[in-house]
Amino acid sequence: MPDRQPLVGILVGSESDRDRMQAALDELDARGIPHELEVRSAHRDPQAVAEYAAGSKARGIRVLIAGAGLAAALPGVVAAHTDLPVIGVPLRSSTSVLDGLDALLSIVQMPPGVPVACVGVDNSRNAAVLAARILDVGNPR
Repeated sequence: MPDRQPLVGILVGSESDRDRMQAALDELDARGIPHELEVRSAHRDPQAVAEYAAGSKARGIRVLIAGAGLAAALPGVVAAHTDLPVIGVPLRSSTSVLDGLDALLSIVQMPPGVPVACVGVDNSRNAAVLAARILDVGNPR
């Protein structure tokens, strides 16, 4: 949604993860929530991830979604550099022997003070639904 200032930032660690995050993009589009998607790797370019996360709030982002497989470091690295809500999406990987369980466990075992919400494996749609609910907090009905 390039027309309006993004409220949700979506990050993936590699271009190959983009397809599995499409359901989040579709859900945000359907709800009219402006968003952006960036490819930034916590392992190959941690400084770019840190800069994106640290600058997100100043750019108007209010919720971050990070999809990651295997060690799933991306959501935690993002959360370490911002006080915005971060939602992790554990992704299956063809190189994993645990079929996404490794990513799930990595995301849900964050240390105290570095919170990351976690949705089901490959369930980026639920991440978008949760982001929409977070954005709606405090809005009168």
